[in-house]
Amino acid sequence: MNRKTQTSEKSETCTEHLRAIHDTMDVLNGKWKIAIIGSLRFGKRRFMELQREVEGVGSKMLSKELRELEMNELVRRTVYDTKPVTVEYELTDYGKTLESIIDEMAKWGHSHRKRIMHPVNQLDLQDALSHL
Repeated sequence: MNRKTQTSEKSETCTEHLRAIHDTMDVLNGKWKIAIIGSLRFGKRRFMELQREVEGVGSKMLSKELRELEMNELVRRTVYDTKPVTVEYELTDYGKTLESIIDEMAKWGHSHRKRIMHPVNQLDLQDALSHL
């Protein structure tokens, strides 16, 4: 196999990889979808429960995001014939395939927060001051 063929194959693989990433980002885009999925990961939620858990999301935006997640078959909306009507949201089996991604994001976020919020080590501070 010559160098040009190898480069072309690597480029195709890279393009396919990036296309797949863009497809995922298109489905999960926006400020709230991942947080909504993260909340639903722990079980069924009513609309107001979701709004309380997903801090900062307005009712119109939450409603829009849930509709889009439902259209992409990630979330199931169940309406119960009660007075008043009860509506619950939950992840579909397909939506649950995102759990490992969400868990990895949470794990990364925890370690990032520790790294960024960690108080400056006294030795590092003394070392930094000695160079002034």
